[in-house]
Amino acid sequence: MITETQPGLKSHRILFLNTLGFLVSFAAWMINGVLVTYLTDNGIFEWSMVDIGWLLGVPVLTGSLLRLPIGILTDKFGGKWVFGTLLVFCSIPLFLLSYANSYTSFLILSFFFGLAGTSFAVGVAYTSVWYPQSWQGRAIGIFGTGAAGASVTTLVGPSLLNTLTDHGANPDGWRQMPVIYAACLLLVGILFFLFAENRKPMATGKSLMQLLSPLSEVRVWRFGLYYFLVFGCFVAFSQWLVPYFVNVYQTNLVMAGLFASCFSLPAGLFRAVGGFLSDKYGARKVMYGVLGMSVILSFFLIIPRMEIASPGAGIMATRAGTVTAVTPHSIAVDGKPYTIKPKDRIFDHTRNTTMIFPSKETWHEVLVKPGDKVTKKQLIAQGTTRIYFQANMSVFIVLVLLVGVTWGIGTAAVFKHIPEYFPTQIGLVGGMVGLMGGLGGFVGPILFGYLLTGTGLWTSSWMFIWVLSMICLVWMHLVITKMMARRSPDLQDKFEHLPEK
Repeated sequence: MITETQPGLKSHRILFLNTLGFLVSFAAWMINGVLVTYLTDNGIFEWSMVDIGWLLGVPVLTGSLLRLPIGILTDKFGGKWVFGTLLVFCSIPLFLLSYANSYTSFLILSFFFGLAGTSFAVGVAYTSVWYPQSWQGRAIGIFGTGAAGASVTTLVGPSLLNTLTDHGANPDGWRQMPVIYAACLLLVGILFFLFAENRKPMATGKSLMQLLSPLSEVRVWRFGLYYFLVFGCFVAFSQWLVPYFVNVYQTNLVMAGLFASCFSLPAGLFRAVGGFLSDKYGARKVMYGVLGMSVILSFFLIIPRMEIASPGAGIMATRAGTVTAVTPHSIAVDGKPYTIKPKDRIFDHTRNTTMIFPSKETWHEVLVKPGDKVTKKQLIAQGTTRIYFQANMSVFIVLVLLVGVTWGIGTAAVFKHIPEYFPTQIGLVGGMVGLMGGLGGFVGPILFGYLLTGTGLWTSSWMFIWVLSMICLVWMHLVITKMMARRSPDLQDKFEHLPEK
């Protein structure tokens, strides 16, 4: 990490190359989400849902597990050579994907191009060594906007496939899509070799055990848990929201993809905002806001679309007698009228109206008929209450958009901590934190599926997010409180820059 107070043009050039490299890498990393769906929906390959799940998950798993070793290599050899080599290498399996004709070949090639997901660990380390501490948050935040590559694939991929296949007239045209992606990776990789300048952190000469020593610190794993939430769950929901919209709101696949991008696109773009805020106000203040908002927003999203029917207030006879008349609005017992509330069927029309809050409908169901003998306190009309909550889709979209913005800000805030605490081992620690975040993207959809199966509620995924957000918030608060209690009171405005134990 450099010590100048202001970065120069060379630093900005490296940041541009890193952001571009991350953008194309992330777009390539997510290609199976669009490509595999297209191939199966159009009958080009007959793959089961299990097969599809593995094709979607294997690149994410590869890109997550290998972030740690790739981060170590970045610390050892510098970002220019690692990033450039990574981009060129990943272009090869992507190109070969255009020749794939079997599930096995698709799976193996997906494993190898999944390495593109490790680009985050490289870019964070390589960006950090070019910027002073006062610029770390902004630089890493700007670099992180490359995560919008996921939205690029989601938005552009389906249209590109339609064009390449001539809207289905030429089914084999899909093979040009991985070739185009491979060409983009290769081109950006060449740009790295030609225009990037290598720089390594001061830890280059350390042994492997010395390089790995930060992994024994609890702080690293705490940062990893934060990143599991703000990045891993972002990746998970980027895929999970598509079937969510289809099943809960009965949208078609195209609209579901569009609505899902309302979540993923802001999450990528707002990383830069998170970096700026972290530099200006401090990473921990930003994380307090991020985790607090995650708790609040996920709580509102927990309430499912539902209908609840429950016994309501009924009507009992105040004295014994004979039922003399029953009308839609009353019951008469020996001439004494009892007013009943008929079913006005408001509930039947709620599906066709826009509702923000739950609606309630109550009515009585008559249990007697003229001529019946009734006793005192006998129930003559059963009360029924039905509550309907629409979980309005427009409100849902706004809430998930806010979650995306919140998590996008949080990703930059998490990585703002790393160069402050581990200035000579950014690649290693960033790789470990990134690994845990990436695992969230792999584990998330699987976990959400189990929760959905076990509870029958699509909102069970948001229940998990609420619990995880609470754990992160409480853990962070306990650490900060303990640290401030251990040190002098004047630490309150300085804890951003002093490491806790």
